[in-house]
Amino acid sequence: MDWLVNLQGLLGLPVLLAIGWAFSENRAERPGWLWIGGALVLQLVLALVILRVPIVWSIITLANEGVTAIERATLEGSSYMFGYLGGADLPFALKDGASAPVIIAFQILPLVIVLSALAALLWHWGVLQFFVRGLSWALQRTLGVSGVVGLAGGANMFLGVVESPLAVRGYFAKMSRAELFAVMVLAMATISGAILILYATTLSKTVPDAVGHMIAASLISLPAAVLLARIMVPGDGRTEEDREDPGLTYDSSIDAITRGTMDGMQLFLAVIAVIIVIFALVALVDQVLALLPLIGGEELSLKRLFGWLFAPLMWLVGVPWGEAQAAGGLMGTKAILNEYVAYLELAALPADTFSPRTLLIVTYALCGVANLASVGLLVSTIGTLCPERRAEVAQLGMKSWIAGNLATLMTGAMIGLVTWS
Repeated sequence: MDWLVNLQGLLGLPVLLAIGWAFSENRAERPGWLWIGGALVLQLVLALVILRVPIVWSIITLANEGVTAIERATLEGSSYMFGYLGGADLPFALKDGASAPVIIAFQILPLVIVLSALAALLWHWGVLQFFVRGLSWALQRTLGVSGVVGLAGGANMFLGVVESPLAVRGYFAKMSRAELFAVMVLAMATISGAILILYATTLSKTVPDAVGHMIAASLISLPAAVLLARIMVPGDGRTEEDREDPGLTYDSSIDAITRGTMDGMQLFLAVIAVIIVIFALVALVDQVLALLPLIGGEELSLKRLFGWLFAPLMWLVGVPWGEAQAAGGLMGTKAILNEYVAYLELAALPADTFSPRTLLIVTYALCGVANLASVGLLVSTIGTLCPERRAEVAQLGMKSWIAGNLATLMTGAMIGLVTWS
């Protein structure tokens, strides 16, 4: 009955859309069924073309070669600065069978700084702007979004949750409420280039071609994000892009490198701080839960609670029930705490925890920044750029969190449909 498991995601898609509709501001005003069907078909076609057409997948996985080169180059800098902690040769001999330690803060996270500087430089040179405008054009032609929403969607593929609003900062005062919400959901349902490569590097030993899958996840989530945004906050709005608007600009290449490096450094420190605090808080909660009576012969833990809470959703998107609790624990960690912590936990799981198909579903379902900390970050960023709409953005914050998580779950369901056991 494996074919039934393969089609399990068909149950999840209408349920996820129904959850979005339940949180709608106007349930009577929804997109037409034809448009909804078209958005779902577009998402499915993207999943099929990217994962099932060899030449397309080969082109996307070329990014792995570029990432490997950047990773080697970054290691040169980190090893010079931090010595063996940053990846240089060890000054001592390892015990028999032991492998060189991987220190996340000094060997993996410096990628964020380097990639942030590279992204700023490529934006200044117009390279990233070319790809952003191309993706914006595709979103406008396929989903009928406005120029501003398309621009925001394209920018989110390359710029972070703080930087991407800068690309459309001149429009926040005049865009409609529906457009504002769509911009927020697109930010929540995708991950930017620098973070994307950080996550892929973390999963490189667990998920083959992790960089390609991360790129694919953000692309496939775009139609789902637009669809859920229109369902949850319906409304008209056609704010078109002004090509003369400078948006995000740098004075020179040196300025781009410098500011990109500083932005990357802030993100580097933020990731370290968030991980330390989250692991500490989880440990504290687990210590409290351990005082309660045993359930099933085991102590209660936050991960077990997340597993029970999110297991039904993970089953609906295509995960077999025997693996749904472990998958649900990761999804809960991602949605409530942080997606990078969830990917760290995924990388640390025993190899036989998930089947190859489930591993892909989970990888794609986790691929978005919709967590509670990101809500505050996004609201404060847009509120700073457009103070007159701060209250409205705050009202939409938690809705964007719900929509962002539903969108990545829809992407996980689509991957389950196109990846057969």
